[in-house]
Amino acid sequence: MPATPDATPAARPPRSLLAFDFGTGQIGVAIGQTLTNTANPLTVLKARDGIPSWQQIEQLLLEWQPDQLLVGLPLNMDGSESEFCQRARKFARRLHGRFGISVAMVDERLTTFEAKGHQQAQGKRATSYRQQPVDDLAAVIILETWLSDPSAAISP
Repeated sequence: MPATPDATPAARPPRSLLAFDFGTGQIGVAIGQTLTNTANPLTVLKARDGIPSWQQIEQLLLEWQPDQLLVGLPLNMDGSESEFCQRARKFARRLHGRFGISVAMVDERLTTFEAKGHQQAQGKRATSYRQQPVDDLAAVIILETWLSDPSAAISP
């Protein structure tokens, strides 16, 4: 009996993911999954000097039950690590340590710039991105980047 496409060793069950656009004042969150390779903005969490409400993150994890977490890695334009990379890596390691879910880092160069462009293209002109944050849209771009090439993920 011939194998069906779903029975091939390369076939994997669909996975759900939460992506985080880490920041010191706000952390954008997006939800996505591999079945349709889609991502959607979820929320923007407040943070105090990069420290989120871990209880809010736990609630998101309980509600969405992701198989993996992604955190944007804010590399410099030349690909070198910025000082902020260490803070993002620390956040990623804390996510894994607190919740035991696999975490990967994704190059996030220009995601906020791209997210602001999407927002402006929709006619939303914010006088302040604190009033109309784009961090959740940046998290969508981080997740879409991973969906297009999961092998590009980096360990925290």
